[in-house]
Amino acid sequence: MAEKFLTLMADLDEDSQELMSGWYRELKDAGFIGVQTPGLPFHISLATFALEDEAKAVEEMKRLADEFTSIPVHISHMGMFAGGKILFGAPDMNPPELLKLHDAISIKDISEYIWTPHATIIIDEPEVINDALKILVNSFKPFTARITRLHLCAFWPTREIASVKLK
Repeated sequence: MAEKFLTLMADLDEDSQELMSGWYRELKDAGFIGVQTPGLPFHISLATFALEDEAKAVEEMKRLADEFTSIPVHISHMGMFAGGKILFGAPDMNPPELLKLHDAISIKDISEYIWTPHATIIIDEPEVINDALKILVNSFKPFTARITRLHLCAFWPTREIASVKLK
């Protein structure tokens, strides 16, 4: 399968990675695996770009990393997208630094959808996600994560292009 697009991601800090990995381990121990991309850190996707914009996207990522410091995000609730195939943790939009980061992206986002900041926990069929939600609801507790780096990947298959720490 050939690559189709680029995604700029805001990676969460190590403590948040550990906490969310614990949620995923709990699901995995209960028999849930999902079809999400393995090996990627928990993150909030910021934008998608055309493959031919790779060089511009790398420069954009570096510019943003120079302009922004670590951003706190309060992962306050769980959610599911329409169709029920994605279970995620989602941040409050207060304080507004996450929105400022998103709005500072100057290259055109090719996504057809309105941006919904979220950190995917598991992707699967709706029946599986519904069952996974019943397990995760018992251990999910709101927490404050920090966005500490930006990460650019091409998808499908996944190709990691670059990663840079926020200043």
